[in-house]
Amino acid sequence: MLQSTFRISPRDDESGFHVAVIMDGNGRWATRRGLPRAAGHRAGALAVRRIVQAAPALGVTTLTLFALSGDNLQRPPAELRTLFRLFAHYLHDEADRCAAHGIRLSIIGRRDRLPAPLQSAIEHAERRTAHGTGMRLRIAIDYSARASILQAAERAARARLAPLTSESLGPQLAAANHAMQGTTPQPWPDVDLLIRSGGEQRLSDFLLWEAAYAELFFTPRMWPDFSADDLAGAVADFRQRERRFGRLPSAELRATATAAPGAASA
Repeated sequence: MLQSTFRISPRDDESGFHVAVIMDGNGRWATRRGLPRAAGHRAGALAVRRIVQAAPALGVTTLTLFALSGDNLQRPPAELRTLFRLFAHYLHDEADRCAAHGIRLSIIGRRDRLPAPLQSAIEHAERRTAHGTGMRLRIAIDYSARASILQAAERAARARLAPLTSESLGPQLAAANHAMQGTTPQPWPDVDLLIRSGGEQRLSDFLLWEAAYAELFFTPRMWPDFSADDLAGAVADFRQRERRFGRLPSAELRATATAAPGAASA
């Protein structure tokens, strides 16, 4: 078995362990059971609670969940109304729970197209959990990575940032993601592990910038069935991978160093 040189905790840097999840399969889960799609979304909300509760014990310091893409706004109005009500209900219910466990919750994505009750629920949940010092929970609603990158580039151009670098674009991207209204947004750490449930194997315009070097984990498990054990299994799989970021594998690097002219003999 491959022994990774990477460790979850402690990390060599201060960025922590960022897990992102594309929560896919709610509708198909319901359809296969002869239930309305709304039942799948409600079951998916229970899965969110399970994963949020399980993540800190697995060393997760930032958890980003993809709840609704910008393209999802093309869905039938009745389904969108159900989703918006469900999101607002979840945020109201979970704000106190998150605050009690030190979890800081924020929403990324556009807010101007969301109904007023949901905007109010978002603002309440962010204020209620603003002082959390534990895991950072981000939920992406009406989110598009392409749109965020474009907006960040426009902000950088208006600010006349030159030269434009990854470091200078980071704060602009955080602002474009609408992180914590009323405060100066800070760049979030890159994604370490990206999980997608539901059997599909694509990124669907999710965190394209932050997930540039993410390890990908795809599972056929529908999101309502996704459990704490499934999350632990994905993290365990991640722990066995060697993250190279363009460098040589560690075994090959050691062999190269040993074979180099002038290397010390054994």
